[in-house]
Amino acid sequence: MPTVPVTLAGGEAAVHYDVDGRGPALLLLHGTAASREQWGPLTALARDRFTVFAPDFSGSGLTTDHGGPVDVADLAAEVLAVLDDAGVAAAHVVGHSLGAVVAAHLAGTHPDRVRSAVLHAAWPVTDVRQDAEFRYWLELLADGPAAFARMLPLMAFGPRYWSTATAAGNEALVADLAKVIQPGTDRQTEADRHVDLRPVLGAITAPTLVLGSAHDRIVTAHQQRDLLAAIPGARAATIDAGHGAPAELPDEFAQLVLDFVSATVSV
Repeated sequence: MPTVPVTLAGGEAAVHYDVDGRGPALLLLHGTAASREQWGPLTALARDRFTVFAPDFSGSGLTTDHGGPVDVADLAAEVLAVLDDAGVAAAHVVGHSLGAVVAAHLAGTHPDRVRSAVLHAAWPVTDVRQDAEFRYWLELLADGPAAFARMLPLMAFGPRYWSTATAAGNEALVADLAKVIQPGTDRQTEADRHVDLRPVLGAITAPTLVLGSAHDRIVTAHQQRDLLAAIPGARAATIDAGHGAPAELPDEFAQLVLDFVSATVSV
């Protein structure tokens, strides 16, 4: 479990990442409030075909940093440092939510380092509605993880979860989520508030899959269409889930990702 030092705009960071498997490099970038552990199900299915790299962003997991604000460019710098430390010239990159935004930024600013990209629940620019949502998150986080955890299933999961959920089961999930919400969630949410990928999307050259969730409450269909139109040659796919598809439907999500990435490996 290596750690690599990085100099960010606000100070120093020591970025932790996991490595597992063998084959072409597959880099997995987690979303807000999560950590590298988000990717356990996908890693389990990918490790026989890929060398999987999963870093913790600033504010998550075992990564430590200056404790101040971070932005998408900072998180992309952390990812680059991981690739450099691992001796990886270029990787297939998969991101969820904030991680997908970082993946798109990396693909647009360092196209030589990205062999393919899967962007799940990414958005091109934070709009007024989305910023209102993120401000609400910050208010919940100010009261501690419990309130934020109670909101998460409502925000992240679609009808397939709720059609089989029980009150007791959902309460147990909320209790589990409260234990794993990362300490830097507020800092990552502030990064979410200031996303603007529009200057870099046209420079993406890697084969790209814009993967949307049919019941996403955070990223609208309009934002997904704008993202798709801005990336040259990008393809689109949809999963029948909410914003939190990697957790809601881990097997279906993993299959969509691995099918696309594996097809780009053979090209």
